[in-house]
Formats: sequence, C-alpha cells, structure tokens
Amino acid sequence: MNAHPQENWYNPDATTFGDRLSGAREEAGMSQEEMARRLGVKLKSLRNWEDDLSEPRANKLSMMAGILNVSLLWLLTGEGEGPEGPKAGELSLDVAETLSEIRHVQSQLAIAAERLSFLERQLRSTLQVEAGD
Repeated sequence: MNAHPQENWYNPDATTFGDRLSGAREEAGMSQEEMARRLGVKLKSLRNWEDDLSEPRANKLSMMAGILNVSLLWLLTGEGEGPEGPKAGELSLDVAETLSEIRHVQSQLAIAAERLSFLERQLRSTLQVEAGD
C-alpha cells in the first residue's frame, strides 16, 4: 500500500476527466447545482461530464478551469496545476489504505481496458481478412 496517500491523489493513470472535475469542484466547496449555474449548463450536463458519459465543449472546459482554479491541462490529463487533495494527517490509516487500493484497482482496470481494446482491434482485423478470402 502507498504510505503517502496524498501523493498522486489525482493520478493521471487512475483518474478520468469526470473524477478530476468532481474532485476539483468538491475541493472548491461547490455543489453540482452551483457549478452548473456558473457554467450556464443544465445540471444533467454537468452530471454526465462527472460520470464520464459525455464531454464538454472547449469553451466550457476553459470556464471550468478558471472557476475551479486549476490548469486546463490538469483538467484534461491530470498533469499540471490542480487541487492538492487531502493531507496525510487528515486521513485515517483505514481510509488511506482503501484509497490506495482503489487507485491500484483503477490502474489495473485501465491496463485491462487498453488490452481489451487492442484484442478487439486485432479480432476485427482478422475477421476482415478472413471475410475477404
């Protein structure tokens, strides 16, 4: 387990755009309703972004970064200037261990998803070749 849970709190390999958006919004002390209102979008749109069901347009991304005081690069990739996350002293050992395990499982899922995508492309290619024969 990671002994320093605050490190890589928003690990680019383990978090999605929606994770970073909701985390930064919460870190800013803003409700979904307030964030949607400030962006001039429907609450459902914001929820879909946070749930990674859809993506905002570039102008809304820029507004989000400004409202949340994070860099646009961080919001998109997890790299760059973003919120710090909780300090080590703020988390109990059980919570820190659980968060660490969650990040580990998320990383493994991302690797598995990439492998699955590769295998699907390989299968499609093989099926196209066989269908052409």
